[in-house]
Amino acid sequence: MFFAQLTHAIGLNDVCDALRLHSGPLSALRGATAPSRNNLSHANKHRDAALAERLFWAVLDHLQKLSPGFGAGRRGKGLARRFRRVIHVVDSSTIALIASCIDWAQHRRRKAAAKLHVRLDLHSLLPRFVLVESAKAADSIRAAEVCAGVKPGEIVIFDRAYVDFVYLGVLNDDGVSWVTRSKESLCFRVIKRLPKGTDKRILSNELVVLKNKDSRANYPDPMRRVRAVVEVDGKEREMEFLTNNLQWSAASVADLYRCR
Repeated sequence: MFFAQLTHAIGLNDVCDALRLHSGPLSALRGATAPSRNNLSHANKHRDAALAERLFWAVLDHLQKLSPGFGAGRRGKGLARRFRRVIHVVDSSTIALIASCIDWAQHRRRKAAAKLHVRLDLHSLLPRFVLVESAKAADSIRAAEVCAGVKPGEIVIFDRAYVDFVYLGVLNDDGVSWVTRSKESLCFRVIKRLPKGTDKRILSNELVVLKNKDSRANYPDPMRRVRAVVEVDGKEREMEFLTNNLQWSAASVADLYRCR
């Protein structure tokens, strides 16, 4: 499986054929031989995923013993120097699958897909939480589960697909700072205009409350709304951000989301 990842293999044929071509070096690993396609397919379908999890932690532990700095993160550099606390980045990816082989991931009539939710530690770039499920469910449904275990004082950054004001209220009550993008349909009322600072990228910095009755019941507290110009993939885009942190500068809010 490591070989498949490192060589960007796109199927079982790639893995099995390439390993046969490297049968000499492979045999040096305790006399290993290349698997047949049927055996590898059967192992992928029936082998307990706990094996891969134990292997991951064993390899990580081994690498950290060889090099204690491995996975320790980039604390004290760049953005991390400004935010000396754990920063979690939450996002999801949709993975196309073969419907005839993986029936639990039925997505459309003749297609299958899985959704991979990841909470990544921005300092170490190692995952803190991973969830794989069918692609049918909306991201916001999994927001509470993906963010379980986040401690008071830490920071969570996620896209607007994860916006759930019920859980945002829970994070706020727990002392967790969060940053996300504002939905276009968000109804709010500006209660105070805050200083924009000297950064020309910041277009507005406001304190707002939700207008919708149900949303206001789920999240009654004021929140920050920052409108800024952010560079994404080499192009400048105007974006609106929401955060529950009232002390950060508007530029810091934009920089945090840009790092995501």
